[in-house]
Amino acid sequence: MPDTRSQVEEAVAFIRGRSDKQVRIGLVLGSGLSPLVEALADADKFPTQDIPHWPRSTVEGHKGEILLGTLAGVSVAVLKGRVHAYEGYDLGEVTFPVRVLARLGIRALVLTNAAGGINRDFGAGDLMIIADHLNLQCASPLRGPNVKEWGPRFPDMSEVYDAKLRTLAKELALLQEIEVHEGVYASMPGPQYETPAEVRMLKILGADAVGMSTVPEAIVARHMSLKVLGFSVISNLAAGIADHPLSHEEVMEAGARMGPMFSAYLQSLLPRIDQTLETSA
Repeated sequence: MPDTRSQVEEAVAFIRGRSDKQVRIGLVLGSGLSPLVEALADADKFPTQDIPHWPRSTVEGHKGEILLGTLAGVSVAVLKGRVHAYEGYDLGEVTFPVRVLARLGIRALVLTNAAGGINRDFGAGDLMIIADHLNLQCASPLRGPNVKEWGPRFPDMSEVYDAKLRTLAKELALLQEIEVHEGVYASMPGPQYETPAEVRMLKILGADAVGMSTVPEAIVARHMSLKVLGFSVISNLAAGIADHPLSHEEVMEAGARMGPMFSAYLQSLLPRIDQTLETSA
C-alpha cells in the first residue's frame, strides 16, 4: 500500500517550491463552474498533471488545475475540476487533493457540484446548500491506515457541513435576492445516471439531490478539522422526475448558465467566511 502521507507531503513540497502564497479557504469547482477562476488576482497556476501523485481528471468540464491567489480580497486555493471514483480511482486518490489543500494551510473548504434534483420543489438552475449527505459510494475515503496527525481514527460526522457557514450563505442569498434551498445530497458511484427506481429509493432515504462527488471530499475535510460548506447547482431533474433522457451536456449547460450568478455570489460570500474564521481562531 502506498504511503499516502509521504505522497501528500511530496505534492505540498512541489507546490511550495514554486509558490509561497498562504491560503485560508479552498474551493473545489464542479462541472461547468470553473469561470470563477477568471476573477482570481495574482494567481500562481499549476496543471495538476505536473504535481507528484496528483490523480488526473478524464471528464469534460474538469480541466485539472490548482490556483493559489486572491479572490474578493481573500487568500484562496482553487481546484478547477476534480476526479471521481468512477474514473477508476479509489476514494483515497479522489480525496488526495483535499489532503494537499489542508496541508497547504486552508481552514475552510467550499465544495461545489452539479446535481440532479430529487425534491420536486427544485427546478433546473436552482441552488442548494448542502445540510447533510448520504454516502452511497460503497466505501469510505478513511479506509486503511489512519494518520493521527491528520485526524482521529473514528471522526465524528454529526455536523459535516458547518452550521454557521450555512447560515451565512442563506443570509447572503436573502440579501442578494437569490432563491436557495437547503437539503441532503446523495453521492452515488456512477458513471451511469440513476434509474427511476433508484431515485425513488433516494427520496425515501431523505435525499433532495443526487450526484457522483463531494461526499468523500467532505468526509476527509472534516477528518482534517476543516470547516466545510457545500453547494449543489441543480443542473437537471433526476430520472423519473425529468421528462427527458439525462446527459452530461445538460449538466455542463446548466453550470454555464449559473456560472456568472454563482461566481458573484461566492465572491461576496468569501469575505464573510474569512471573517468567521478570524473570530473562531
